[in-house]
Amino acid sequence: MTEQARTALKQLQHLDNQIADAEEKVTGFDPQFAEVEEPALVLESEVETTRKRLQEMKVEERRLEVSVDEKRTRLKRLEERMGSVRNLREEAAVTAENDMVKRALQNDEQEAFTLIDQMRKIEDRLKELTEALAEAEALVEPRRQELLADREAAKADLERLRAEREAFATDLDPRELRLYDGIRAGGRRRAVAELTADGACGNCFGMVPLQLQNEIRHGTSLIRCEACGVILAAPNPEESTGGEAAAQG
Repeated sequence: MTEQARTALKQLQHLDNQIADAEEKVTGFDPQFAEVEEPALVLESEVETTRKRLQEMKVEERRLEVSVDEKRTRLKRLEERMGSVRNLREEAAVTAENDMVKRALQNDEQEAFTLIDQMRKIEDRLKELTEALAEAEALVEPRRQELLADREAAKADLERLRAEREAFATDLDPRELRLYDGIRAGGRRRAVAELTADGACGNCFGMVPLQLQNEIRHGTSLIRCEACGVILAAPNPEESTGGEAAAQG
């Protein structure tokens, strides 16, 4: 593995880390959207629940209307029967049934009045919630549009990086690329690490044998850290020089 190849893998790693950061940035918008939209979503849920309850009450109102109409019709027929009773026994039976139907009718009418009063309150509450929802959505929308624009920009940046990575990877040795990708599999961000000034792995800081250090700095073979498995590379000359100067200073 030549120094040029090791440098290429380090550049690829830098690209992949930029891609990982860009992916994290894109997914990071989801909780931001949830936080911004939460007040409106809570109101929207309450509006939907209230609207559903009002609809159920209207169905119940219609049932009571039908029941009241049926009982009124029944009372009318009982009154007609009362005029044609033939004896006291029939009269008593018709009277008892008439009283029973009247009580049932009164109960239905009272229930209907109570229901209508509740429906008025529910309608007023629904109106308040709908207005509050409209206000909340008006406040949320500018921030939501801002987040949408930022997320689209982040997605475009991510696609650019992915295309750059794909183009860059085509020039790499397939065997080395497979090894590199295998090391990074599972979410590892580091597949290539430079030796430290004292000859340790720059990833796990385990000491590398002197012979292997020389091969890494001057050889052409691909060498991996025995402890953590990353590909080992010689430090950049500029960084080594800078580090030595800092130490001497």
